[in-house]
Amino acid sequence: MNAPVTRQSHPLVGVTVVSLAINLPGPLAVGRLASLGASVTKVEPPSGDPLRAAAPAWYRDLHRDVTVVTLDLKREAARLEELLTGADVLVTAMRAEAAARLGLPELVARLGLAHVEIVGHDDGRPGHDLTFQAEAGLLSSTDAELSMPVAPVADLLGAERAVSAALVALRLREVGAPAHQRVVLAEAAHDAAAALRHGLTGPGTPLGGGLEQYGLYATADGHVAVAAIEPHFAARLTQLVGGTRAELTARFAEDTSAAWERFGRERDLPIVTVHQISQHDQPTEGDT
Repeated sequence: MNAPVTRQSHPLVGVTVVSLAINLPGPLAVGRLASLGASVTKVEPPSGDPLRAAAPAWYRDLHRDVTVVTLDLKREAARLEELLTGADVLVTAMRAEAAARLGLPELVARLGLAHVEIVGHDDGRPGHDLTFQAEAGLLSSTDAELSMPVAPVADLLGAERAVSAALVALRLREVGAPAHQRVVLAEAAHDAAAALRHGLTGPGTPLGGGLEQYGLYATADGHVAVAAIEPHFAARLTQLVGGTRAELTARFAEDTSAAWERFGRERDLPIVTVHQISQHDQPTEGDT
């Protein structure tokens, strides 16, 4: 039996959101707003959202509670205004000049909408997650070979910022203040790299392998991640497994990853199996 929908579990019930944002940050953000109770309509171009072609199962998951309509914004301005009339929030993910050509700033002002604008760079330069991460210094390298990102950090963090921006914009609109919020994905990537800039992560740093109690160890059949960074966890790890890197390396190699994960749960230690996702693990559009 499903739990009843309440203001506590779905605080955005009664809020109407229209999104023109395709690709990743926008769908992530409005999917989250929908999960909080907002009524979300997403406008897609006749060509569709590229995310659907690239990751159909993820697209379906993000749009589970979102109404999707197809609209040619250049030719159906009246239909767009109809959708926006009575809405509370507009989410866009386009450069300022593109929004201006569509007359969106004037439409937003006339209808009194809260507007969350997701952009790549504040100065209008084009970009995507890869370029934002590259600029921020987030691309890892081994033996001078750069690696492509395994997670779209800028897009993910930008989406969460867009959710926060929507809540701020709604509050500003409520008190009669200008309700425009801009989320800059390049800034999100820059902030994500703060741990690197401040020496917290990276080779040899406290969270980059410099602490014996916080790292990766080979087991009999794989690897485990150990994160016993707090003093009480570190003391328990030292007592039960080992205190030096040599001791920990030898002990973890004696058993399987699953056994060590069970050990961590039983002894209240942060030890988990290292999982690696392969192409064979990717869900298909028919998966649930």
